[in-house]
Amino acid sequence: MTRVAAIDCGTNSIRLLVADIEPDGTGGHRLTDVERRMEIVRLGQGVDRTGRLDPAALDRTLAAARDYAAQCRALGVERTRFVATSATRDAENRQDFVDGVRDALGVVPEVVSGEEEAALSFAGAVSVLDPAHAGPYLVVDIGGGSTELVLGDGTPRAALSMDVGCVRLTERHLRTDPPTPQEEEAARADVRRMLDDASAVVPLGRARTLVGLAGSVTTVTAHALRLPAYDPAAIDGAALEADRVLNSCSALLHAPHADRAAMGFMHPGRVDVIGAGALIWSEIVARVASEVAAGGGALGPVVTSEHDILDGIALSLVR
Repeated sequence: MTRVAAIDCGTNSIRLLVADIEPDGTGGHRLTDVERRMEIVRLGQGVDRTGRLDPAALDRTLAAARDYAAQCRALGVERTRFVATSATRDAENRQDFVDGVRDALGVVPEVVSGEEEAALSFAGAVSVLDPAHAGPYLVVDIGGGSTELVLGDGTPRAALSMDVGCVRLTERHLRTDPPTPQEEEAARADVRRMLDDASAVVPLGRARTLVGLAGSVTTVTAHALRLPAYDPAAIDGAALEADRVLNSCSALLHAPHADRAAMGFMHPGRVDVIGAGALIWSEIVARVASEVAAGGGALGPVVTSEHDILDGIALSLVR
């Protein structure tokens, strides 16, 4: 058994998974959670506009990294991997981030490509997916700055990272509370253009199970399940009809800020960006369902997974 730490630093949040990993007897590995944490640090604040990491956002992120480092030492972590994604890929001053993380944790953060980010997300999601769900699976990871699409069965067949996420889309378009029809249409047009390009690389119509990852998707699922508080056990593996998902996406997008903040399952750091996340998810769900039907197929349920890039990072440490 090996105790590992996986850290995922995205545009909106920084997350930690400490896990014990051991062989499962079939050539694979079994992952057992020791600790999962998430902090909203908004590292990507303003990056889409300025091309640089904001000093205050960088300070928040490095403070969280130092906190995670202390926890890893206390828990006896043997191996650590720190992966950074969209915001740091796009930032001119990312070396400041790299140096700060190395000082805090003693490891160099890997600023991975969108393609590797997608592969890690896919590996984490399918490692625990219910075998009753039919493949191929289309795994969708909606982050703050980018969205990854990966199609495959046991391994990815096609993948693409789109430069659209809940923080980036909010900063570009959704500035009114709640968004105006004009803002919403501009945001939808942005996502649809990205999906037009993506469909040339990832054949969306071949999917039989759509799997959604990360905070925007899990929050939409919590709303669809009418949870009074955020409950990972209820959310993980939830299989919903597409119409139910789309209804919750619409409700979250059009709810005023105060109403979102009052929802018991809503993380305070997600209140201002969940509308954009829900909009992105609604466009993807509708597009995939349409392309599957056009190809004569039948899309199964829309599945939500709490297992994502963090699990993929952790598993990569023993593979």
